[in-house]
Amino acid sequence: MNFLAHLYLSGADEEIMVGNFIGDFVRGREIYERYAFRIALGIELHREIDEFTDSHAVVLESKIRLRPKYRHYAPVIVDMFYDHFLARNWASYNTQPLQDYAQHCYRVLQKFEPILPAQVKYLIPYMIEGNWLLNYAKPEGIHRALSGMARRTPYDSKMDEAINDLKAHYEDFENEFLRFFPDLEKMSSEFIRQKSKG
Repeated sequence: MNFLAHLYLSGADEEIMVGNFIGDFVRGREIYERYAFRIALGIELHREIDEFTDSHAVVLESKIRLRPKYRHYAPVIVDMFYDHFLARNWASYNTQPLQDYAQHCYRVLQKFEPILPAQVKYLIPYMIEGNWLLNYAKPEGIHRALSGMARRTPYDSKMDEAINDLKAHYEDFENEFLRFFPDLEKMSSEFIRQKSKG
C-alpha cells in the first residue's frame, strides 16, 4: 500500500500515523529504542501492512496481471493502484471528506517535522504542493506519481506506462482492491489493539 492507505490504516492516533508514514524510510529493528512508543508502533504497523499485502492471494492476482511487463516493479504499481481505489471510494471508508482528511494529514506530518527522516522532510513540501493524497483519486494523479517514480529509478521500469494497464483492466483491479482491503483493515486494527495493550 502507498501513503494514503498507510495513513488511513493508522486510525486517529497522530503518532501512529507519523510512524506508519515514515516506515519505508526507517531501517533496522531497534525502533522502540530510537522512537517514542507509538511512533515505533506505527513503523512496525507499516511493516506488518507491507508483509500482509505482499503475501495476500487477492493482491497476487493484481501483480500477476502486471508482472510480464513490469517484473519486480509490479508490486509498487499495485500499491499505487490500490491507493487510487481507496481515494476513489473514500466515502465508503471515512465520513470526513478526502480533501479535509488530506489537509489534516499534512498538518500532522508538519507538526512532527523535527523527528522525520531527512528524505521525508524533503518529500513533504512536494506532497503538500501537489496535494498527492487528494489527487490519488484521479487516474492523472496516479500517472503523475508513477511517472515520478519511473524518473527516479535507475532502470527502465516502464512505470510511466502503467496508467494504460489501469485503464485497460480498471474493473478487475478495483474488484481485487475491494476484496482485499477489508482483510487489511481488520489486520491493522487488530494489530494496533493488541500492541496498545503493552
